[in-house]
Amino acid sequence: MDKLSLVATARELTRKAETSSNGRAAETVFGGHDHTLRQTVIALVKGEELAEHENPGEATVHVLSGRVRLVSGSTDWEGRTGDLIVVPAGRHSLEAMETSAVLLTVAKLS
Repeated sequence: MDKLSLVATARELTRKAETSSNGRAAETVFGGHDHTLRQTVIALVKGEELAEHENPGEATVHVLSGRVRLVSGSTDWEGRTGDLIVVPAGRHSLEAMETSAVLLTVAKLS
């Protein structure tokens, strides 16, 4: 059994995002391309965005720190530290309304 601190991982990735040229940093903490389930911690500095993209399966965004907005079409959801947002099946984007870290969990359907 493996164990890691999501708080420490989020803190480390936030520091990396703050010094990176694109204002983001990410690390897969469980699963990957060869697995159905994939969990990735993503840090974004305020104002940065994950551009609109398809949802490859069932997905959630757990806000570890900060505040984010998930947009899908004309609908958007705001999440703050501790919130869990269910990602819609369609195209969507994620914006950091303040410097934030999230745990993205995806279960690929195919």
